[in-house]
Amino acid sequence: MPIILPALPIPAVGETGPYCVIARHRALPGKADEYKQRMLLDLKNTRAEAGVLQFHIHRNRFDPNLFVIYEAWRSIEALRKHFDTPYVKQFLVDSSQYIDGNMQAEWLIMSSPYDSGGQL
Repeated sequence: MPIILPALPIPAVGETGPYCVIARHRALPGKADEYKQRMLLDLKNTRAEAGVLQFHIHRNRFDPNLFVIYEAWRSIEALRKHFDTPYVKQFLVDSSQYIDGNMQAEWLIMSSPYDSGGQL
């Protein structure tokens, strides 16, 4: 079963910081290395998108089948555009051969300033 993208929570009233998410994906046994390579194929395209501030793929040190992606976007609209790109749509189709279940997402409201100057 491919990853099903979640509904995006509406930003809080007065929220001015980046729109952030942490997504956890669990690879099928024996598929983690292949899954990592598949995710890395889209890294350059994602980081080149106009609305992305940060996009990082992590692998758990103690559980090599667990991947954690941290994303920060300028806005919810920027993330919606990302979800609508052809390469993300293809990734969703391809994901069914690598993952165990759907991803888990944590939606974050940035509580500290984004940068040392307190600005986005």
